[in-house]
Amino acid sequence: MQHFDLIIVGGGLAGTSLALALRDTRLRIALVENQPPRLPEGWDARIYAISPANVAFLDSIGAWRHLDSSRMAPIRAMQIHGDGSGRLDFSAFETGVSELGWIIESSQMACEFWESAKRQGNLTLFCPARPSSLEFRQDAAVLRLGDGSVLSADLLVGADGRDSWVRRAAGLAEVNTPYGEKGLVANFATEKSHNGTAFQWFRDDGVLAYLPLPGNRVSIVWSTPDDQADELCALPSESLCTKVAEAGACVLGSLELLTAPAAFPLRLMRVPQTVAPRLALVGDAAHGIHPLSGHGINLGFQDAMALAGQLAVAQPWHDIGEERFLQRYQRARREETVLMQTTTDSLRRLFKDSPPGLRPLRNFGMDLVNRLPLIKNAMVRYALGTL
Repeated sequence: MQHFDLIIVGGGLAGTSLALALRDTRLRIALVENQPPRLPEGWDARIYAISPANVAFLDSIGAWRHLDSSRMAPIRAMQIHGDGSGRLDFSAFETGVSELGWIIESSQMACEFWESAKRQGNLTLFCPARPSSLEFRQDAAVLRLGDGSVLSADLLVGADGRDSWVRRAAGLAEVNTPYGEKGLVANFATEKSHNGTAFQWFRDDGVLAYLPLPGNRVSIVWSTPDDQADELCALPSESLCTKVAEAGACVLGSLELLTAPAAFPLRLMRVPQTVAPRLALVGDAAHGIHPLSGHGINLGFQDAMALAGQLAVAQPWHDIGEERFLQRYQRARREETVLMQTTTDSLRRLFKDSPPGLRPLRNFGMDLVNRLPLIKNAMVRYALGTL
């Protein structure tokens, strides 16, 4: 049996960023992952909007400066359209920042994180590896891998995604609320320049977002009912381009498909308890939100930063797997997680499930906020992590 201070199960963005954030500590870390990340041909349809607060976190762990800047696009402005005349406009210039966030492909971050992890002196990678059983003893978490290897640690972290094997093996319950929707993702070349602007439309058939990529390219996320998402995925590429362009009011002119569309089911997932003796959850293993805000991975990075910060200052005599020690991490992350889950779920319900008579009122509200710069700037600064 090999013993570590910390075992991280899941080598995705949240799990690997946690390991990198602990690179200068005394902790001996094991990272268990089934397969290393790889770069796809062309553009990755899975992209993320990274907030400035998380850019600072990624820079602090030595990752941001090594990312390929030619594959990243800054968000200079945002236009959010209601299902009527309502509209909200946000501007980096008016807020006093250089950008509202950055759009980057998931695979670009994952591969850079992995390369950094391979060079980390206090980190041992177990890959390819799959967990087969998990036991929590009074003094350690014991993880058996599919090849028969046995690892133990003072603390085990589940960073293995929404369908977390660790969470279920530990018996931590999740509360799922299916939306009856899928998130359709694809990348397009655009006729007109986006000028660093992200667009979002609240429509009768869901929420559509255009997110800027380098050059005249965008990545889209269209959260729409299951049947429509399946129909869109089955369309010939020219028909899909026409549908997506028309749904976005042709603001960027005609579109040309760059990546095949894919759709994934959407659900709200709450995990009432994200820690237990010898166990903590981070990232999508700990929470799931509607993608309309683009904050999913930002929450995961903040989980990693909070837990790493607590582990980094632990003294040698501290038991980092003790539940009382871990409760501080759970408390630190609960407020932001619940706020983002509630906000995104409420917005989705406001535009989808509310009575038709409420439409003029909600669009009037958007227009009203758009004319109040102090409120708008406060909203932006909270999203940026600077408030």
